[in-house]
Amino acid sequence: MAVTHADLEPNRGKTDLSSKTGAFLTVLTILLGLFCFILCLLAEATRSQVTWISTSENGKGSKSECVYSGSGKMPLLCAACAFIGLAIAMLVEHTFMLIAVSNSPPALLTCDSDSAFAKSLTWQASFFFITTWICFAVGEILLLVGVSVESGHLKNWSKARPTCLSIGEGLFSAAGVFALTTVFLACGLYITALRALRILSEVDASSSVRGATTTQLSRLTSVDRENPATRESPLSVFPTPFNNKSYSFV
Repeated sequence: MAVTHADLEPNRGKTDLSSKTGAFLTVLTILLGLFCFILCLLAEATRSQVTWISTSENGKGSKSECVYSGSGKMPLLCAACAFIGLAIAMLVEHTFMLIAVSNSPPALLTCDSDSAFAKSLTWQASFFFITTWICFAVGEILLLVGVSVESGHLKNWSKARPTCLSIGEGLFSAAGVFALTTVFLACGLYITALRALRILSEVDASSSVRGATTTQLSRLTSVDRENPATRESPLSVFPTPFNNKSYSFV
């Protein structure tokens, strides 16, 4: 019986890198990143601004005080949702990849580290992994700063005060860019792992097919050696005048 790739290919489970679950979670991660980016833009558009006014103190001079333009509830809500959404996206994507890689065939974990192919994949995976977590950390820190500042004047925001903390222009936008970059880099890490798994699986399957074919040929050769076929000469069926039989003539 011939051995094909379909016979050697393992069944795809829900935790396999090339399963539908992996594709679904990757798309979900991208959608969460886009959602976080939109929330960050909305928070940037509605962020609280500070207006400085001068007030006089019983004719003894002027005093500068600041007033917020809003309570900050809208940018606070958007920034908090973006913070949680980005954390969920990273948790889902990396948890799935960790489980999938741990359940992957040994070929993915025991490949030759000295080969050019393995070195290239290692550099790519390292680049995507490190930059993903750096962008994630920076984006979360920016969102956390925005949440802390906007939550400081929820009450009595219209009251003049001597000092006011405000979000700098572009902070929420930068957080959105980092959030979007994070999910795309995470998808790049997933694609790199998927590419490595497919190539190494093909190499392993080809090696198995060659090994099975070699085994079958060796078995056939050993059978032929144990039971050699006797072959007769095609001329032995015809009588010849030079045989060992004797004839008597009367």
